[in-house]
Amino acid sequence: MKLRFLSLLIILTLLSCKNDGNNSEDNYAYLGGEIMNPNSDFVVVSKSDMVLDTIKLDNRNRFLYKVNNLKEGLYTFYHGGEIQMVLLEPKDSLLFRLNTLEFDESLVFTGIGDKKNNYLINEFLENEIQEKKIFKFCQLKPNVYENRIDSLKAFKLKKLKTFKTKYKPSALFEKIAQANIDYNYYSSKEVYPFVHHGNNKTEIIKSLPKDFYNYRKSINYNDIFFKEYHHYNSFLRYSINNLSLENHLRHSTDVEFKRSSLCYNLDRLKLIDSLINNENIKNELLYYFTASYLSKSTNSENNDVFLSAYLSKSSDETGKNEIKRFAASLYNLKDGGHFPDIKIVDYNNTEFNINSLINTPTVICFWSNTFYNHFKESHYKLNELKVKYPEVRFIVINIDDFGSDRPKTSLKENRFKFKDEYQFKSPKESIEALAIQPMTKTIVIDKHQKIVYSNTNIFSMNFEEQLLGAINR
Repeated sequence: MKLRFLSLLIILTLLSCKNDGNNSEDNYAYLGGEIMNPNSDFVVVSKSDMVLDTIKLDNRNRFLYKVNNLKEGLYTFYHGGEIQMVLLEPKDSLLFRLNTLEFDESLVFTGIGDKKNNYLINEFLENEIQEKKIFKFCQLKPNVYENRIDSLKAFKLKKLKTFKTKYKPSALFEKIAQANIDYNYYSSKEVYPFVHHGNNKTEIIKSLPKDFYNYRKSINYNDIFFKEYHHYNSFLRYSINNLSLENHLRHSTDVEFKRSSLCYNLDRLKLIDSLINNENIKNELLYYFTASYLSKSTNSENNDVFLSAYLSKSSDETGKNEIKRFAASLYNLKDGGHFPDIKIVDYNNTEFNINSLINTPTVICFWSNTFYNHFKESHYKLNELKVKYPEVRFIVINIDDFGSDRPKTSLKENRFKFKDEYQFKSPKESIEALAIQPMTKTIVIDKHQKIVYSNTNIFSMNFEEQLLGAINR
């Protein structure tokens, strides 16, 4: 495998050298790679929400693609539900190798342009680790917390300075790398009032140093360049949460703050509408927060009010139609209603109507290879629950739409049994009908095929109490 990958690298290098002498042809880049345990037989390359091409993998699970008329910047490649960004500049010849079972962790770049992209992917992975520390640090007093995250930022800036001295990267790379550090730092500040213990958010905000959010004065909330960049989008969501909290607390009469309250969530939509001018950024934020609210709410009247507020503010007709269908699916899944007729297939390719399997209290869970850690953790948890509650049937459904080979392999490699494991007969339609968002969504049904809980979570603290309630109905 290493020899095959090396041969592809040599080809890329020769192609790059061949064009070196012709300036008119310098505005290009190559992107290629090798994918282990592929989830499909193709990759998709895009830029700024525009698909450039769909490239089929060869019989060795490799591909090579030339980007002509290159617009330097961040490009996206997509494979089997996973998305990763790369920085491409003129005459780059970038190769990667990845394993879909550990997508980000396995990703390694080689070729011209590898140093900057390996730096960025390593920063991404380090930020994921750092996020866990941040949530612990949030329990500290504001001044102490600020000192901790200042130290983390200083360490990253020193690391970036060393990289710049050694490799002399482009101004474009420096812009992206600096933004990566800044927006992660800003996000750490925006989450503090939410993660810090206690529901009296007014007192928490009052305890912050006066200059704690001074950086907001220089933030561009309509940054077209970074609008597809993960760290910028994460910051926007955290900042919208926090700015809306401050607005909400000015008029709320609630003794304790509740993130699920209709009033607070309406305040978020109002803020987005007033703060964001760029239509794409505004519509994406409106869609994200609306889908998030609806997926967690069980109050149909509040959902109607919230849906109307979203529809009045969004200009994205496609997004509005999707949200309306999502809301309709949630309404059809209301507690006390009948579970819909969904066709599922086992790994012997036998088809079932799911209701034909429900004659005892039943838990229905979902998983995808795209969320591989959730797949493993949820199956371990389900194995524990099966032992504790033998009278309950646990139906587990893989929602992926790329055949049964990859899910079967995942189950075998982790030694999970195939009993009560299924896939959807029609994944797209079934996912929409069951409003599967987020992936942790769990549905509990009684022996009469009535929905007891339409949106719970096997990892929640009160799940077993909910389960006992379903058993005793």
